[in-house]
This record gives sequence, structure tokens and C-alpha cells, in this order.
Amino acid sequence: MLLPETKEREYRFKLALRMGLPIFALIIAFISHTLINSYETLQVTFYFESILLLAFSIYFIFYIIYSGFDVKITDEVTKTFTREYLYKYLTKKLNKEKEYSLVLVSVCNLNDINATYGIKNGDKVLRRVASWIGDYLKERDIQSFPMGHIKGGDFILGLKGNREIYKTTLELMVLKSEDFKVDDIEVQISATVTDKIFSNELDYMIENLFQLQEENRSKKLSSKEDEINPNELDSLVISAIKQRSFSISTQSIFEGNKSTFNECFIKLKTQEGKMLYPKRYMKVINRLGLTADFDLMIIEKSVIKCNPFGNEIFAISISPTSLRNAAFLVKLKEFLNSNQGIKNRIMFILCEVEYYSHIERYNNTLKSLRDMGVLIAIDRVGAIHTSFLYLRDLNIDVVRFDSYYTKDIKNRNIIDGFNLMAHQKGVKTWIKMIENEDVKKFAQEIGIDYLQGKYISPLKTEESR
Repeated sequence: MLLPETKEREYRFKLALRMGLPIFALIIAFISHTLINSYETLQVTFYFESILLLAFSIYFIFYIIYSGFDVKITDEVTKTFTREYLYKYLTKKLNKEKEYSLVLVSVCNLNDINATYGIKNGDKVLRRVASWIGDYLKERDIQSFPMGHIKGGDFILGLKGNREIYKTTLELMVLKSEDFKVDDIEVQISATVTDKIFSNELDYMIENLFQLQEENRSKKLSSKEDEINPNELDSLVISAIKQRSFSISTQSIFEGNKSTFNECFIKLKTQEGKMLYPKRYMKVINRLGLTADFDLMIIEKSVIKCNPFGNEIFAISISPTSLRNAAFLVKLKEFLNSNQGIKNRIMFILCEVEYYSHIERYNNTLKSLRDMGVLIAIDRVGAIHTSFLYLRDLNIDVVRFDSYYTKDIKNRNIIDGFNLMAHQKGVKTWIKMIENEDVKKFAQEIGIDYLQGKYISPLKTEESR
């Protein structure tokens, strides 16, 4: 048992004892008084009743104390519902109401506030934001709605009706929040909304809220595939993986005028022939804990399917967490050892948001793979700070710059600096999404090694199951 749990039990016991002492004292005083004044006329049943009364009093007091601690309705910091209570409340509402919406309101810069002003001020911001949201919606006659703090700077609200009713109100709330401050601390607020049209399952609705939030921040529009019912999507993904049903497209990457290697793009294929793109299926795979199994399947099948003959290299995006999974690594090395013909013909493309702190261990893992003929590429350099840190700290073969630098070639000096840094470390550079001659010339002039894009080479769809 952890120390906090031990201390919690001690605290509950002491509190129950303090509350029970007056009651025990009264009961004992009552019994003693009765015994002193009427002991000659008392029946035997009185003694049994007294013992039972005392026992039940002790049990009742302890039960009330312990069960009271188990049921917490409000969050101590924000004074909104706790996540556990909010989930129970919203689940009942979703089952009861025909039309119901969930709103995600986030304090986007909470981490910066905690780091700059301290955690206590961060807590004050959360409290004030929760109060401000309540006051703002109350002014618009939206009252008596559940609001809970689920994590970090994220609040979930439940509102009757469909999302169309609240879209304008929330947009105006976000606009008004641009001037919102807590003791001169600038607070950045965002809001998204979904409803039962998407799903009537609470977990799926909340997941959709965070997905919409991510898309709004990156200013991407939802695709038609986003309209798939989440229950159905889970089944489709699991079925496609079990049946090893997927389609592989490739695109040639050029070094000068020569095609040097191909990147593989994987789409899962349903029984009805519908294609599921990584943007959708990877979230399901990660949530279900199938990432390592999926990566191993893709490596095995794509190598066989894409490259039965020839000497070209094939680049495959896999999860860095898979490479750090001991069981996955053993199976991967067994596969590589049994397929010596693919040595020096596979490249793993890695990308992750959070920096892995055990960098020496990570380097050793990558070195063991590189010794077996696997090339390692880091993606999205220049956009994600982790990728830049990995360029600095890992022994790798290739870095690929974020597509932002092909969309806006005005940032020539920035990418030129990254390119120089990579070359000084002996790392090749790669840029994608080249769609016109100007971008191609720009990349060639600054000396980027590998060029990729529809302007240079179209996507080719390989045989799919």
C-alpha cells in the first residue's frame, strides 16, 4: 500500500473516532445511569440491546465516514464536478435526453502559466475560468448545466439540445475570452462542441471533442471519414487488422535525377472496400493497445508486397514506442535475420511529440537496428521540438523537414540552417510535398538531398488484398 493510501486510512479512522466519541459517551452514560437506578428491575434483554446499540453505533459512524470519502462530487481546485461524478452524470443524461451536446473548453496555455507564475496561480486561473464560463452562459440564459474538470486545463460541459444551437454562442465566448485575464495573467481559451448525432457513447464523444480541438488548432477541416460512427470504426479497424487487409501506395523519392527509395503509405481496407486512412485508424489502434502488433504486421507485409525484387529502399512510418517495446524488438530482429535479402533496404520513419528521456538506451536500440541494415529517419524537423532534439541527440541517417517549409519558401534561412546542421552531423536531409518548380529549385539550391512530391513523382498504388 502506498504512503498516501496509508495516511488516508489513518485520517479517516481518527476522524471517525473523533465523531464517534460523543455518541459513545452518551450511550455509555445512558446505560450506566439506567444500571445504577434500575439494575434490580432490568431484564436480561436490556444488556443484549445495549451491546447491540453500541455495536451498531460504531459500525454506522465508521460506515458514514468511509463511504463519505469515496463519494466526491466537486473538484477541490475548480469547484466543478470531479471527472468520475461528471461521467456518471453525463451517462445518465445521454441515455435520458433525445438531443444532448458536450462542450470542451480548454485553457490552452495552462502549462505556460504553471511554469511562469507557479502552480497556485495556475489553480487560481482554473477556478476563475470555470466561474467565468458559468457567468457567461448564465447571461445567455443557459443555466443549471453540469460542468466538470477532467484533466489539466480541460473542462467538459453538458448542454441540452444539438450542437447547432450552441456553435455561435461558443464562438462568441472564445472571441470575448481574448481580453480575459486573471491578475494580469493572459489566458487563452478554446472551445469545441459535439452531440449525440456523432455518437451516444460518452467516451467516443469526449474523444471526438479532443480530435476537433486538435483540428481547430491546426486549422484543418474534417474529412468525410470523420463522420464514421466510432463504434463502427473500432469494428472496422479490428476486422481489417485480423484479416491483414490493407492497401499500400508508394511514392518515389529522388536524389538528384535518380529515384533512390520509396515511401510506403498504408490504408486499411474494410470488407466493403472502404479505405481507412492513418489519421483515423491510428487513434483506434493506439487506444486498443495494438500499436506494436500493427507495426510488425505492416513491416512484414509491406516489405514482401512492395519489394519482392530489386534494390530500392522502402521507407515505412512506425511508432517509436514499438521500437522501445522489448517483445516487438525481438520479433523484428528475428524477421530481419530471416530475410537477409532486405538488409539495407528498409527505412523506419519515426515521429513523436514527447521527448524520450532515456536517450542513451534509445540510441543503443537504434544502433542495433542500424547494424542490421535498417536506416532511421526522423520526421517533422522544424515543426516539433522533439524532432529537433532527436536530430541533436540520436545517431540517425535521415531527417525529413516539415511540409510547412514547402508551403512557404520564404523561410529559406530557417530550413537552410537546419539543412546545414544535419549535414554537419553526417545526416541526409529530405523534403516532401514538392508541388511546383519553384519549390523544387529552392530545395536543390540549398542542397537538400532527397526530394519528394507529386510534381516529381505521383503516388502508385500496389496490389491490395
